[in-house]
Amino acid sequence: MDTQSTPAPQPRHVPRVVISGASGLIGGALARSLEADGVAVTRLVRRAPRRPNEVEWRPGDEPLDPETLAGARAVVCLNGASIGRLPWSPAYRTALLESRIAPTRTLAAAIRALGAEAPAFLSASAVGYYGDRPGERLTEASDPGSTFLAEICVAWEHAALEAGSEARVVLLRTAPLIDRGGVLKPLLLLTRLGLSGPLGGGRQRWPWISLADEVRAIRHLIDGDVSGPVNLTGPTPATANDTGRAIARTLRRPFLIPAPAWALRLVLGRDAADALLLSDAEVAPDALLASGFRFTHRTVEEAVDAALVSDR
Repeated sequence: MDTQSTPAPQPRHVPRVVISGASGLIGGALARSLEADGVAVTRLVRRAPRRPNEVEWRPGDEPLDPETLAGARAVVCLNGASIGRLPWSPAYRTALLESRIAPTRTLAAAIRALGAEAPAFLSASAVGYYGDRPGERLTEASDPGSTFLAEICVAWEHAALEAGSEARVVLLRTAPLIDRGGVLKPLLLLTRLGLSGPLGGGRQRWPWISLADEVRAIRHLIDGDVSGPVNLTGPTPATANDTGRAIARTLRRPFLIPAPAWALRLVLGRDAADALLLSDAEVAPDALLASGFRFTHRTVEEAVDAALVSDR
């Protein structure tokens, strides 16, 4: 049985963006931002549609009808199982990869079928592409790392590039989000309990970006002409200690109790601890800045203050 439906027709002057992963943190915020400005959003969902702007799809099981994407200004793919869910069992490692590759390939095939009429394709990736690289300044031209997450990102980006040469493909190498629903979620609990402090050495560089700037950057890239990898990271480097102290200061809690690397690896598993907390990577948003984008939150302190404004 054909599970797909055709998106509701829009007046010709109304721009349209297709989003997969619109139920997630970034996708939901992006959809709300676009719709608030009068942009029509088609949501790809894995259940029966409940609204006219929803289209059911089964990535990896069925091809997507290219007509679902025809006439759209852009397609934004934000699918992927959470890397914050632990432990990373062998089965969950497979899910981390397949939950990204299958949707991306399904969309890439539909976009490629549209040929010269293909919309722009903005496909999620992550700064995990670079792995653990202490002492380096990493740009879009830097080589990938050799960690598990780096391998996922490389495969993820290759899947997006299957959209073909006639599509403008943008690879969104996103940093951890400074938001209550992002990287702050576990750190807030520890801080409120008075248990926060340096993680590992605490001097490792942590890429970051506010949710507001993430959404603004994606919209900037939808409307622009940039293609290829783009680092979605804040413009001012920050360490793990910088982030932790900013949270503690906002919540008026101490930042004293260290968590040594060996303990984090024991609790979380070596790969997860190294990738999520101990990895050191100074990732610079060179392509984004060169395209004329201007950040609302230029430091991690500004991003934390904005995310926790109700706690001040």
